[in-house]
Amino acid sequence: MMSTVRKIDLISVEEYLAGEQQSSVKHEYVAGLVYAMVGARNAHNIIASNALGSLFSQLQGKPCRAFNSDTKIRVRMSNQTRFYYPDLSVICRPNPQNDVFQDLPSVIVEVLSERTRRIDDGEKREAYLTIPSLTHCVLLEQSSIGAVVYERGSAGFARRVLTELTDSIPLPELNIRLSLAAVYDGIEFSDE
Repeated sequence: MMSTVRKIDLISVEEYLAGEQQSSVKHEYVAGLVYAMVGARNAHNIIASNALGSLFSQLQGKPCRAFNSDTKIRVRMSNQTRFYYPDLSVICRPNPQNDVFQDLPSVIVEVLSERTRRIDDGEKREAYLTIPSLTHCVLLEQSSIGAVVYERGSAGFARRVLTELTDSIPLPELNIRLSLAAVYDGIEFSDE
C-alpha cells in the first residue's frame, strides 16, 4: 500500500530571512514553516496607527522606540525559532540597525479581528510571553472598544481586560500610558 502522507519541506532561518528580503509579501516563520500575511481592514490599520502614534510621541527623547508592523520579532523558544510581525512593538534594547528583526521587545501590540484572533490570541501570544524582555502584550479589539493586557509581574503574566474609552494601559517601565480614547480615535463601530 502506498502512503498518502505528504512530505513537508522545512526551510532554515537563513533561507527565510534571505527570501523575506526579496519578497513583496511579508511572511511569518514558525519552526521551518512560512505563512504569507494578508492585508488588513481600514479599521485595523487606523487602530494600529493610532496606537503607534500615541506611543511614538510619548517616547520621543527617551531610550525606547515604537516600531510599526514592518518590524519582525524573533522569538527563540526552547525547541524552535519563530518570526512574527506584530502590529507594533516597543524596543528599549535594539538589535543593530542593519539587522532585519528585533529580539528584545518590551511591549507588543496586536489588533484582533475575527480572522486573526485564533493565531494572535493563541499561538502568537503564547510565543510572545516567552520573551524574557517583554513586560506587556496588548491585544486590541477591532470591532469593539477593548484591550486585553498581559502584564509581567513577579509571578508571571497577569491578564487584565479594559472596555471603556476612559481606560488607559499603564506602561510603568516606559513611564507612559496608552489611552483607549487615543487608540480608538476615528473608529466607527457597526453592528456587523
